[in-house]
Amino acid sequence: KDVEFIDSYYFNKLEFTRFSSSVGKFVGFTEYGVRNAAAWNNDPSILSAMKAQKEAVCLHNVPVYYSNVL
Repeated sequence: KDVEFIDSYYFNKLEFTRFSSSVGKFVGFTEYGVRNAAAWNNDPSILSAMKAQKEAVCLHNVPVYYSNVL
């Protein structure tokens, strides 16, 4: 429940776009990133795929990592 999926895109050590599962959409940080975020946010298939990544990657692996740490 407290798990957040974040997918960040960088170029030359500068983050230009990020998807956060808590926000539910892409956010751009540069001019190029804002254009990419707008295009990706207008495509429902990309948004649904990114939202599904939280369940596919995070929620699946949290119990495994948690049990190994303890």
